[in-house]
Amino acid sequence: MTNPTPEAATDARTAPVAVWQILDKLRGQDLLDWRKAEVKGRASVAERNLDIGFPFGWYAIDLSRDLAIGEVKPLRYFAKDLAMWRGEDGKVRIIDAYCKHLGAHMGYGGKVYGNLLECPFHAWRYDGEEGVVKDIPYAKLIPPKVKRRCTETYPVVEANRWIWMWYHPDNIAPLFEVQHQPEASDPDWTDYEIHEWNVWGSIQNMAENGVDVAHFKFIHGTANVPLGELRWDEWGRGADVKAKMGTPWGEVDGGISYDTMGPGQSWTRFTGISETLLVACITPVELDHVHARFCFTQPRKQAEGERAGVAKAIIRDICKQFDQDKVVWDRQKYEPNPTICDGDGPIPQFRKYYSRYYATPSS
Repeated sequence: MTNPTPEAATDARTAPVAVWQILDKLRGQDLLDWRKAEVKGRASVAERNLDIGFPFGWYAIDLSRDLAIGEVKPLRYFAKDLAMWRGEDGKVRIIDAYCKHLGAHMGYGGKVYGNLLECPFHAWRYDGEEGVVKDIPYAKLIPPKVKRRCTETYPVVEANRWIWMWYHPDNIAPLFEVQHQPEASDPDWTDYEIHEWNVWGSIQNMAENGVDVAHFKFIHGTANVPLGELRWDEWGRGADVKAKMGTPWGEVDGGISYDTMGPGQSWTRFTGISETLLVACITPVELDHVHARFCFTQPRKQAEGERAGVAKAIIRDICKQFDQDKVVWDRQKYEPNPTICDGDGPIPQFRKYYSRYYATPSS
């Protein structure tokens, strides 16, 4: 009896892209579900050194179109329960969620009364700017303790089709502004195509990824990517990268220009193959949980014309790279004193710069 021809053994070695084992079989709805699902069994905040607080800045909270006049929504960001509403004057207001009377969460069942937020429990009515109780319909007198500022309010701006909230742990007024992107409201550009993730890690680790040159080869399967011309301003930073890009129509001059303003505002313009603006909305929920939303817009002539397939491929590839990074971020520890080697990129310089966003700077 002859031995059968042996079948090729399964190769269990790591592929060039080290996260392929996790992402390889995820398609369609399974991939969308994976992007949002909680990562079970991850190490604690303390074990991962993630208890360094939240960096201050402007953060995207919700799409402007998703909050109607007279609507109230509960929020959970920065390890805080918040209540958000749009008053009759059209303005958005955000305050701490719990009523100072008997502790009801005003984001659930609360009502808009003019421009005030009315608690669902006993109808105490809160102002969204002064942080005071303006009215108690069944009481003759408002207790002095709540006639003066008794709850936290948060500065709010609407820009780029989003509601932005200023967060500072010491309640210091905004130190810089929300940056407006003209393409976001240009009728010649598409409506946002939005992709969403929950990342079970640190917003600082995520930000640091941008200057970590070495990981591009091992996580994304590409050659090392040049950092380009780095810009370090008082509150914002960015870079311009120029490159030759291959297309079905031949090689073209392309570029990537990214900028940030604080830790919560990030936007990237891709040129060459298909013009694309990415507005990245990255907002901490807990010390080990970040809500990430990528908003893409492109010129309608490109996105809906003969190059529509290329335009969609660019978005797909950007999201694929974020998926690959997420595999690491979900369980990554923050190393306060990392061992750095040549070729890693300007990580120490980045950390020194990023420390300005903490009320108490960290290393």
